[in-house]
Amino acid sequence: MQSILANVFHGKKVLVTGHTGFKGSWLSLWLHHLGACVVGYALAPTDCKDNFVQAKVAELVTDIRGEISDRDKLTGVFRKHRPEIVFHLAAQPLVRHSFLDPHNTYLVNIMGTVNILEAIRNTAETRTGIIITSDKCYENREWIWGYRENDHLGGYDPYSASKGCAEIITLSYLKSFFNPEKYLEHGKALATARAGNVMGGGDWAPDRLIPDCIRMLEQNKKITVRNRCAIRPWQHVLEPLGGYLLLAARMSMEGPRFCGPWNFGPAPENLVPVEQMVEKVIQHWGQGEWEAVIEANAPHEATLLNLDVSKARFHLGWRPHWPVDTTVEKTIAWYKEYRAGGARRVCLEQIEEYMNMNKQINT
Repeated sequence: MQSILANVFHGKKVLVTGHTGFKGSWLSLWLHHLGACVVGYALAPTDCKDNFVQAKVAELVTDIRGEISDRDKLTGVFRKHRPEIVFHLAAQPLVRHSFLDPHNTYLVNIMGTVNILEAIRNTAETRTGIIITSDKCYENREWIWGYRENDHLGGYDPYSASKGCAEIITLSYLKSFFNPEKYLEHGKALATARAGNVMGGGDWAPDRLIPDCIRMLEQNKKITVRNRCAIRPWQHVLEPLGGYLLLAARMSMEGPRFCGPWNFGPAPENLVPVEQMVEKVIQHWGQGEWEAVIEANAPHEATLLNLDVSKARFHLGWRPHWPVDTTVEKTIAWYKEYRAGGARRVCLEQIEEYMNMNKQINT
């Protein structure tokens, strides 16, 4: 994995939308570490404690502010920088917020995706595009089996529905404009990537379990937990990001063979109840307590959603590596170090460790 990524991304112009966000900041750091010339397009970070700020990512990339729904500005970025590879992560990413502001959720997650696809279509230098959606794009039947890439798309809440729409729109562009059978004519490869619950250092988004836990722990307050019995597929942020990078690398080398949708989820043993995850967080933090709460008129939240990653395992050569305890350990390490200015160091150490693990396993 390490040699493939270094060979493909070194010296490449790569655009990351949403680079100021949690996943986007980690991806930008990893790409810079691989020698890529990273251009970021996103809104300003929402918190001064975000990984983007604490790891000083702006020092390493071309940092551009803008709305993904602003087609003219986004088009101008493509015209000026001519990216060869695009990772589209910019989104309204919160399920509960989508109930409060469905209009903006649909505007950003649907039309923002259309704007990116149009920019890719009209930029000759752009050859590879990865559209990041979510495991919540599936019609969730709350069953125990993992969803496969060809299962039905759907969405109970506005966020999930918007991600299902983004998948359908991307597939339409793939068939209409970037058809793999006509790759020699257009020279573009397009894929979508779906990941489950992601955790890691520098995420402070509201209504997410780990950031909520850390906020309470830092204030020496008791953690309040809703949906204590809900089962989530927990994975460290580097797991799906490694999948995105490997997918983009293989697409850059082999093109149409790797187009289409891909799942990147954790191993089955990483599916644990919310209450068990909270206990692990407290254990690695070193102290703390929690209590279950019941919210009146709370919006709908799924109790179980799992991904089948067989396609990525067998065709891409990707698989998850870090068990849930390692995932929590690495996550808490960031939150213990960021106040002392160690955010970037922790990120790069974990990226190196993850790449070396992949190298050892694949040799």
